[in-house]
Amino acid sequence: MTKEQLKELGLDDEKADKVLELHNNAIKDSFVPLARFNEVNSAKKNAEETVKTMTKQLDELKKVDAEGMKQQIEALQQQNKEAAEKYAADLEAMRKSNAIDAALTSAKAKNIKAVKALLAADDLAFDGDVLKGLDEQIKKLKDADDTKFLFDADEPAKPTFTGIKPSGGGTGGPEEGRGALFAQKYNAKMGINANKE
Repeated sequence: MTKEQLKELGLDDEKADKVLELHNNAIKDSFVPLARFNEVNSAKKNAEETVKTMTKQLDELKKVDAEGMKQQIEALQQQNKEAAEKYAADLEAMRKSNAIDAALTSAKAKNIKAVKALLAADDLAFDGDVLKGLDEQIKKLKDADDTKFLFDADEPAKPTFTGIKPSGGGTGGPEEGRGALFAQKYNAKMGINANKE
Protein backbone atom coordinates (compact mmCIF):
# COMPACT_ATOMS: atom_id res chain seq x y z
CA MET A 1 0.00 0.00 0.00
CA THR A 2 1.32 3.40 -0.94
CA LYS A 3 0.49 6.99 0.05
CA GLU A 4 -0.97 7.67 -3.42
CA GLN A 5 -3.37 4.77 -3.08
CA LEU A 6 -4.55 6.17 0.27
CA LYS A 7 -5.06 9.60 -1.25
CA GLU A 8 -7.17 8.08 -3.99
CA LEU A 9 -9.38 6.66 -1.26
CA GLY A 10 -9.98 10.23 -0.07
CA LEU A 11 -7.46 10.65 2.72
CA ASP A 12 -5.43 13.81 3.00
CA ASP A 13 -1.62 13.83 3.30
CA GLU A 14 -1.57 13.84 7.10
CA LYS A 15 -4.04 10.97 7.48
CA ALA A 16 -2.36 9.00 4.69
CA ASP A 17 1.03 9.34 6.48
CA LYS A 18 -0.50 8.18 9.81
CA VAL A 19 -2.17 5.17 8.20
CA LEU A 20 1.12 4.20 6.52
CA GLU A 21 2.98 4.62 9.81
CA LEU A 22 0.48 2.42 11.65
CA HIS A 23 0.53 -0.11 8.86
CA ASN A 24 4.38 -0.26 8.81
CA ASN A 25 4.52 -0.65 12.62
CA ALA A 26 1.97 -3.45 12.46
CA ILE A 27 3.82 -5.48 9.84
CA LYS A 28 7.47 -4.67 10.63
CA ASP A 29 8.02 -7.84 12.70
CA SER A 30 6.46 -10.09 10.07
CA PHE A 31 7.66 -8.22 7.01
CA VAL A 32 10.64 -9.63 5.02
CA PRO A 33 12.71 -7.12 3.06
CA LEU A 34 12.97 -7.81 -0.66
CA ALA A 35 16.78 -8.35 -0.52
CA ARG A 36 16.38 -10.97 2.19
CA PHE A 37 13.53 -12.59 0.25
CA ASN A 38 15.72 -12.81 -2.86
CA GLU A 39 18.57 -14.25 -0.81
CA VAL A 40 16.37 -16.95 0.72
CA ASN A 41 14.73 -17.66 -2.62
CA SER A 42 18.17 -18.08 -4.28
CA ALA A 43 19.35 -20.41 -1.50
CA LYS A 44 16.16 -22.47 -1.96
CA LYS A 45 16.77 -22.78 -5.70
CA ASN A 46 20.41 -23.83 -5.07
CA ALA A 47 19.25 -26.42 -2.54
CA GLU A 48 16.71 -27.81 -5.00
CA GLU A 49 19.39 -28.01 -7.70
CA THR A 50 21.77 -29.77 -5.28
CA VAL A 51 19.08 -32.27 -4.32
CA LYS A 52 18.36 -32.92 -8.00
CA THR A 53 22.10 -33.50 -8.73
CA MET A 54 22.52 -35.79 -5.72
CA THR A 55 19.44 -37.76 -6.67
CA LYS A 56 20.85 -38.23 -10.17
CA GLN A 57 24.19 -39.39 -8.71
CA LEU A 58 22.44 -41.83 -6.40
CA ASP A 59 20.48 -43.22 -9.33
CA GLU A 60 23.76 -43.69 -11.23
CA LEU A 61 25.30 -45.44 -8.21
CA LYS A 62 22.31 -47.77 -8.02
CA LYS A 63 23.11 -48.87 -11.57
CA VAL A 64 26.68 -49.88 -10.56
CA ASP A 65 27.16 -53.59 -9.96
CA ALA A 66 28.69 -53.52 -6.48
CA GLU A 67 29.19 -57.28 -6.38
CA GLY A 68 30.91 -57.21 -9.76
CA MET A 69 33.21 -54.40 -8.63
CA LYS A 70 34.01 -56.31 -5.44
CA GLN A 71 34.96 -59.39 -7.47
CA GLN A 72 37.05 -57.28 -9.83
CA ILE A 73 38.89 -55.69 -6.88
CA GLU A 74 39.53 -59.13 -5.37
CA ALA A 75 40.83 -60.40 -8.72
CA LEU A 76 43.20 -57.42 -9.02
CA GLN A 77 44.43 -57.94 -5.46
CA GLN A 78 45.12 -61.61 -6.24
CA GLN A 79 47.01 -60.64 -9.42
CA ASN A 80 49.12 -58.14 -7.45
CA LYS A 81 49.89 -60.78 -4.82
CA GLU A 82 50.91 -63.33 -7.48
CA ALA A 83 53.07 -60.73 -9.27
CA ALA A 84 54.83 -59.85 -6.00
CA GLU A 85 55.44 -63.55 -5.22
CA LYS A 86 56.78 -64.18 -8.75
CA TYR A 87 59.10 -61.17 -8.47
CA ALA A 88 60.44 -62.42 -5.11
CA ALA A 89 60.92 -65.96 -6.51
CA ASP A 90 62.70 -64.64 -9.64
CA LEU A 91 64.94 -62.45 -7.51
CA GLU A 92 65.82 -65.39 -5.25
CA ALA A 93 66.51 -67.63 -8.28
CA MET A 94 68.78 -65.00 -9.84
CA ARG A 95 70.61 -64.53 -6.53
CA LYS A 96 71.07 -68.31 -6.20
CA SER A 97 72.26 -68.62 -9.83
CA ASN A 98 74.84 -65.87 -9.34
CA ALA A 99 76.11 -67.48 -6.12
CA ILE A 100 76.44 -70.87 -7.88
CA ASP A 101 78.28 -69.30 -10.83
CA ALA A 102 80.73 -67.57 -8.50
CA ALA A 103 81.36 -70.78 -6.52
CA LEU A 104 81.89 -72.84 -9.70
CA THR A 105 84.28 -70.23 -11.08
CA SER A 106 86.36 -70.32 -7.92
CA ALA A 107 86.23 -74.17 -7.99
CA LYS A 108 87.76 -73.98 -11.53
CA ALA A 109 84.84 -75.58 -13.37
CA LYS A 110 85.70 -75.96 -17.07
CA ASN A 111 82.06 -75.57 -18.19
CA ILE A 112 79.87 -73.82 -15.62
CA LYS A 113 76.63 -74.61 -17.47
CA ALA A 114 77.41 -78.35 -17.58
CA VAL A 115 78.40 -78.54 -13.93
CA LYS A 116 75.39 -76.44 -12.90
CA ALA A 117 73.08 -79.02 -14.50
CA LEU A 118 74.52 -81.67 -12.16
CA LEU A 119 73.82 -79.67 -9.00
CA ALA A 120 70.64 -80.20 -6.98
CA ALA A 121 69.78 -76.48 -6.85
CA ASP A 122 66.46 -77.13 -5.09
CA ASP A 123 68.37 -78.50 -2.09
CA LEU A 124 70.33 -75.25 -1.75
CA ALA A 125 69.05 -72.45 0.46
CA PHE A 126 70.46 -69.16 1.64
CA ASP A 127 71.47 -68.69 5.24
CA GLY A 128 72.20 -64.97 5.26
CA ASP A 129 74.59 -64.51 2.33
CA VAL A 130 75.87 -68.11 2.32
CA LEU A 131 74.31 -70.75 0.06
CA LYS A 132 74.16 -73.78 2.34
CA GLY A 133 75.09 -77.15 0.82
CA LEU A 134 76.79 -75.80 -2.31
CA ASP A 135 80.38 -76.46 -1.21
CA GLU A 136 79.53 -80.07 -0.34
CA GLN A 137 77.92 -80.70 -3.74
CA ILE A 138 80.88 -79.19 -5.59
CA LYS A 139 83.33 -81.25 -3.54
CA LYS A 140 81.42 -84.47 -4.40
CA LEU A 141 81.55 -83.60 -8.10
CA LYS A 142 85.29 -82.80 -7.94
CA ASP A 143 86.04 -86.07 -6.12
CA ALA A 144 83.80 -88.39 -8.18
CA ASP A 145 85.61 -90.29 -10.93
CA ASP A 146 82.87 -89.67 -13.48
CA THR A 147 82.70 -85.88 -12.95
CA LYS A 148 86.13 -84.73 -11.81
CA PHE A 149 87.15 -84.12 -15.44
CA LEU A 150 84.73 -81.15 -15.42
CA PHE A 151 87.15 -79.23 -13.18
CA ASP A 152 90.70 -78.05 -13.77
CA ALA A 153 93.03 -80.03 -11.56
CA ASP A 154 94.73 -78.09 -8.85
CA GLU A 155 98.29 -77.17 -9.87
CA PRO A 156 100.49 -80.03 -8.71
CA ALA A 157 103.69 -79.13 -6.91
CA LYS A 158 106.69 -78.98 -9.26
CA PRO A 159 108.68 -82.18 -8.96
CA THR A 160 112.13 -82.05 -7.49
CA PHE A 161 114.64 -84.42 -9.03
CA THR A 162 117.15 -86.32 -7.00
CA GLY A 163 120.02 -88.40 -8.24
CA ILE A 164 123.15 -87.68 -10.24
CA LYS A 165 124.12 -84.09 -10.75
CA PRO A 166 125.02 -83.17 -14.28
CA SER A 167 128.73 -82.66 -14.69
CA GLY A 168 130.08 -79.19 -15.12
CA GLY A 169 127.22 -77.59 -13.28
CA GLY A 170 124.90 -77.99 -16.24
CA THR A 171 126.02 -74.92 -18.15
CA GLY A 172 125.46 -76.78 -21.38
CA GLY A 173 128.94 -76.41 -22.94
CA PRO A 174 130.09 -79.38 -25.11
CA GLU A 175 133.21 -79.98 -23.04
CA GLU A 176 131.21 -80.31 -19.83
CA GLY A 177 128.58 -82.93 -20.76
CA ARG A 178 128.78 -86.66 -19.91
CA GLY A 179 129.25 -87.55 -23.53
CA ALA A 180 132.10 -85.08 -23.81
CA LEU A 181 133.85 -86.62 -20.79
CA PHE A 182 133.45 -90.09 -22.23
CA ALA A 183 134.84 -88.90 -25.57
CA GLN A 184 137.84 -87.27 -23.89
CA LYS A 185 138.66 -90.44 -21.98
CA TYR A 186 138.31 -92.57 -25.10
CA ASN A 187 140.45 -90.23 -27.17
CA ALA A 188 143.13 -90.16 -24.51
CA LYS A 189 143.16 -93.95 -24.28
CA MET A 190 143.43 -94.36 -28.04
CA GLY A 191 145.94 -91.58 -28.41
CA ILE A 192 143.76 -89.42 -30.60
CA ASN A 193 144.19 -85.69 -30.42
CA ALA A 194 140.70 -84.21 -30.80
CA ASN A 195 142.08 -80.67 -31.22
CA LYS A 196 144.15 -81.73 -34.29
CA GLU A 197 142.82 -80.51 -37.61
